[in-house]
Amino acid sequence: MTRRISTFDSPDRFVAGTVGEPGHRAFFLQARQGGAIVSVAAEKTQVAVLAANLAALLDTLAERGVEGIPADAGDRPIDDQPLGEPLVEAFRVGAMTIGWDSARQVVVIQAAALTDDDDADDASVLDAVLADDDADDGPDLMRVRLTPTEIRAFVAQAARVIAGGRPLCPRCGQPLDPQGHICTRPTAYLN
Repeated sequence: MTRRISTFDSPDRFVAGTVGEPGHRAFFLQARQGGAIVSVAAEKTQVAVLAANLAALLDTLAERGVEGIPADAGDRPIDDQPLGEPLVEAFRVGAMTIGWDSARQVVVIQAAALTDDDDADDASVLDAVLADDDADDGPDLMRVRLTPTEIRAFVAQAARVIAGGRPLCPRCGQPLDPQGHICTRPTAYLN
């Protein structure tokens, strides 16, 4: 099967979003540019790590004196709109990379499809993600290029999506179900 690569240079929208009720949410990364929309399924932890690493990348660039790196999203409003329709999962994310394109002054995010190859090691998956666009082999890929300001807005939006889950138990820190839960602390009780 031919590899599909979806590239978004300065998309109209790049967001993390969910479908479903807290405790049963499915997480997605979604890019839209003009009439093209691509949604890829991700784990909550993948979205959280992506947002944290993007923020760390921008902080490092700012520390190294790269100009134009904002400290926060500024007055840019946080995108709290639902995911765009139609919501069709292009693939489930298996590996992600981020990088800085110094020539264009943009951050490059690449999300590659989860592969069925049980024998694949981390190095071969990373090689497939970084493969040339002309390569027919490799997992499907979504590539997004964003400005530092757009990255800060994405990080703030992703943090809001992640925090929108179930409230945490004040004793053990585990998520509370609507029916409550049995706390794992030694002085536990039914919340």
